[in-house]
Amino acid sequence: MIRFVGAGPGAADLITVRGQRVIETSPVCLYAGSLVPAELLDRCPEGARIVDTANLNLGQILAEMTRAHEQGLDVARLHSGDPSVFSAMAEQMRRLDAAGVPYEVVPGVPAFAAAAASLRRELTVPGVAQTIILTRTSERATPMPPGEDLTTLGRSGATMVLHLAVQRIEPVTAELAGSYGSDCPVAVVAYASRADEVIIRGTLGDISGMVRAAGVKRTAVIIVGRVLTAAQFPDSHLYSVARAR
Repeated sequence: MIRFVGAGPGAADLITVRGQRVIETSPVCLYAGSLVPAELLDRCPEGARIVDTANLNLGQILAEMTRAHEQGLDVARLHSGDPSVFSAMAEQMRRLDAAGVPYEVVPGVPAFAAAAASLRRELTVPGVAQTIILTRTSERATPMPPGEDLTTLGRSGATMVLHLAVQRIEPVTAELAGSYGSDCPVAVVAYASRADEVIIRGTLGDISGMVRAAGVKRTAVIIVGRVLTAAQFPDSHLYSVARAR
């Protein structure tokens, strides 16, 4: 069985119990380069085949998985964060389906959740924002589909989380300022949950300079929205005394 495992945002203990058990019992482990903490690989069984897929193409990765399956070996395929977003898991599953190879998915802690925890903020605040947009930019990746440009998405005023975009911090913030305003709060969290985590707070008008000064160029999420500084907002109806129970 092939099992795609969300390995979490960086801290080795931010992995599910199920995911940890998969690693500990799989004689083959494929992991996504430096994005997966080395401590997780230490949990692989003695003698396990451990493959860094950072420099492999899709065909080579699938060959490793199908070879293991043909040998009757379970595979732990580790992806950073949660594999449901920006993981390139879909194209692997499509090929496994075509080859008749069974697989399962074990969710993990996504980077944006770890970043919000580090910021100590809820990303959905009553009366401020109840929607989260997870997106990216297309500078060095697959082009965005029509209608998913930042200007269009920003018109909602929802809390926005951008992955794979910190290298384009200047054009990103300039484009979003048209929808959110240059005074809108922004946080950039690099290496969320890791010992070398970096947190930068500012606004759409000044965050880019701070990011450049800090030397943050990769492995970061950008969070945009009024929820980051919201203080005056109504209490949730969930725990209200007015709620019928």
